[in-house]
Amino acid sequence: MGTFEELVAEGAAVPLEGWDFSWFEGRATEERPPWGYASLIAERLRGVASALDLQTGGGEVTASASVLPLLMAATESWPPNAVVASRNLPFVVQAPDSGPLPFRDSTFDLVISRHPVVTPWGEIARVLRPGGTYFSQQIGTGTNRELTDFMMGPQPVSEARGVAVARADAEAAGLQVLRLEPVSLRVAFFDVAAVVHFLRKVLWTVPGFTVDGYRDRLMDMHAHIQEHGEFVSTSTRFLVEARKP
Repeated sequence: MGTFEELVAEGAAVPLEGWDFSWFEGRATEERPPWGYASLIAERLRGVASALDLQTGGGEVTASASVLPLLMAATESWPPNAVVASRNLPFVVQAPDSGPLPFRDSTFDLVISRHPVVTPWGEIARVLRPGGTYFSQQIGTGTNRELTDFMMGPQPVSEARGVAVARADAEAAGLQVLRLEPVSLRVAFFDVAAVVHFLRKVLWTVPGFTVDGYRDRLMDMHAHIQEHGEFVSTSTRFLVEARKP
């Protein structure tokens, strides 16, 4: 365990490109959802001729599938991630998260997304072929609210990422919801470097986070972890599967 300044400097120096969280090994843990998203999409990718991965990050999860369809496309809005994704997947387009998507109507048998920033339901419905499905693991309401509140003070919790909103938006886009499964998961940070890197990488947890702007709260976090051995938070996820009639 380094000093506070050493740990903060270490967390601030970790590159942000890609969506690989292996750096956190031994420094933070997050309980995994029970359904095994990577295995589920790998199974689905084997059974389709065309698929689109929205907001792919560095493409790591989709690239882990043993078989990809003949047409495998992906979108990513952040240029550094798009560069990483282009090394992992065959066809990556830089496109805004909220759409429009640069694809023709009824192009894909399957659209997937893991932890999308936004879900452009209308565009998803447009690019899906009739009978095609959207399959996604999403971030739920109030995820990591304990960490947010520690750093910022008590914050209101929006229902915009709730399962009820997801169902309503999917159905409004003309999709039939087949599966909608929420879960709460334990998260633990074992040093303040992990907190710094997480807040730099997962930007919506503390909007506008900088080390200098939150130095006092980071010092309090460091003291908390030294006393308790960890800082515990709760992430929320839900799995959604919807079909185009």
